[in-house]
Amino acid sequence: MRAAEQADVVVLCLGLTARLEGEQMRVQTEGFSGGDRTRIDLPAPQERLLERITALGKPTVLVLMSGSAVSVNWAQDHVPAILEAWYPGQAGGTAIADVLFGSYNPAGRLPVTFYRSVADLPPFEDYRMAGRTYRFFNGVPLYPFGHGLSYTAFAYGRLAVSADTLREGDTVTVSVDVTNSGRIAGDEVVQLYVRHLGSSVERPRMDLRGYQRVSLRPGQTRTVRIPLAASTLAFWNTATHDWTVESEPILIEVGASSGDIRLERTLPVVARAAR
Repeated sequence: MRAAEQADVVVLCLGLTARLEGEQMRVQTEGFSGGDRTRIDLPAPQERLLERITALGKPTVLVLMSGSAVSVNWAQDHVPAILEAWYPGQAGGTAIADVLFGSYNPAGRLPVTFYRSVADLPPFEDYRMAGRTYRFFNGVPLYPFGHGLSYTAFAYGRLAVSADTLREGDTVTVSVDVTNSGRIAGDEVVQLYVRHLGSSVERPRMDLRGYQRVSLRPGQTRTVRIPLAASTLAFWNTATHDWTVESEPILIEVGASSGDIRLERTLPVVARAAR
């Protein structure tokens, strides 16, 4: 606290370590059980430190280090900048400094959902997928799957599909124009999701079916093209013991994350006649 009181800016590195989270570990501390996590927020002493540091009114950056999602609800509401560094390795300090000092424009995207609380999730012993991951979670996450910020901004336009119908065995190309509408160069990760609108079986609420990273200068526009194969829409049919593509409409969604869809279009899917 004394060091923070004398600082102009605070970079506060908090989170978890591989000594806390893992498999079959001898961990006996609040929030953990043998390496499993019984809570997903920051350990209580770290949370108290974060709140005391932030109360100083200094510009503060929270750098999170962890191997899994952390529910930093208080930080989201009170800390102006949060950087997820995961377990960054021996060059992590240099990489973090490059991002914080603006030498590199961050373009990472979350590969997992950051939930607000364990109360949003089914019991730990329930191994069904219902209520878990962006594919089945119906609540409001703290940070959605695919989320990530940049020092610039991107605009989406002119969503197009190479065919009016996707037939079993075929592939269509989904294209979208992406423009760097900010002032500095940066990367955007364009993400393509699919929703099933007429399936005869229970499907995920949405499925990532492709993504592409694109580098853009300020004001530059590029057309991003992502293939979508009918085979990726199949489900395992327990009656026929085979993969099945259904005749149904699907909703194609393109955006910056699973929670930031910019454009969408409905596309009919036609399966082959039964043989």
